Amino acid sequence: MALRQMPHGARRMTYLGCATAVLAGTLVTAPPSRATADRDDRVLVVRPGESVQRAVDAARPGDTVVLLPGVYRESVLINKSHLMLRGTDGEAVLAPPATQAENACGQTGDGICVTGGPGGPLTDVHLRSLTVEGFRRNGVWASGTEGLTLHHVTARHNGQWGIGLEKSVHSLLHDNIASENGDAGIFLANVVAEEGGALDTRGTVLVENRLGGNRIGITARRLRNLLIAHNTVVGNCAGVFVVGDEGHPKAGALTVRDNEVSRNNKFCPATKRLAFLQGSGVVLTGTEDSLVQHNLIRDNVGNSPLSGGVVLFPSFVKATNDRNLISDNVVLRNAPADLINADPTGQRNVFLRNTCRTSKPPGLCG
Repeated sequence: MALRQMPHGARRMTYLGCATAVLAGTLVTAPPSRATADRDDRVLVVRPGESVQRAVDAARPGDTVVLLPGVYRESVLINKSHLMLRGTDGEAVLAPPATQAENACGQTGDGICVTGGPGGPLTDVHLRSLTVEGFRRNGVWASGTEGLTLHHVTARHNGQWGIGLEKSVHSLLHDNIASENGDAGIFLANVVAEEGGALDTRGTVLVENRLGGNRIGITARRLRNLLIAHNTVVGNCAGVFVVGDEGHPKAGALTVRDNEVSRNNKFCPATKRLAFLQGSGVVLTGTEDSLVQHNLIRDNVGNSPLSGGVVLFPSFVKATNDRNLISDNVVLRNAPADLINADPTGQRNVFLRNTCRTSKPPGLCG
């Protein structure tokens, strides 16, 4: 069985540690609101009551826009590369404006938008230490990006997704919190408004994020070459969804490992696309060549068609799950079963060395 083991992962984690140290040192030592003496990159400081968008518009590639603690009632549109927008320990809060939104991001109901244009992807944008809450649609929305980094961002009480990405590659989402959002805490897709084959994310990494109180903790839709690791996904209606369809290339060739996915037992009513949700741990639907390994998946209980610890479910367009490996997980006290293969037409799916007590069909544990 040829399963991709995400060779980019180790390099991305090394990059994360180095980049965090370098950026932290830069921002501590750089004087605010003007260019440093020995380089062209600047730190632009925004205070409560001042316009974040105005600072972003004035920034040049390589600049950092820093928000001091306080509430900023506006949406922010980032459409230039090589820029950092950061707060201080999450105490800089972006919230919907009291009056009509001034930019395209606010007009769609989003908090922060990072959007590339027809000239190519937006590259090397960093969001850090910010809270984005209460927006009608998404807290953070990114489309057409390369090398996007979100670190220590809190997205809560937004109407659709806490953090949503489409058409984006080589992204790093690390140590973020997404809670009480209307749909997924973190949502990643090839493209939202169209059909099409899965996007190769070129090693996108979701690591050490905390997802709770959402409809779904993490959704990865029509994607390949992705690592979801060391996340805490607790208290949603469903934990982790990996979603494919009949498009080519097919979704998959990704890894879900070392996550805690527990007590995702909220009730969420059915939608036009999906049955009601309650008690789903990790769900694979219409995917291939994926690895689910070394996860702790427990106490996910419900009676939805998608309920259970690890569930292989045929997609609603009848795309099968093929050549997936579910191994070395601790999967306990889930109902209707710890391991469920509800896709009898799928080929060469393997359940190996999992610690569990119940399965459908019987015999998948061990």
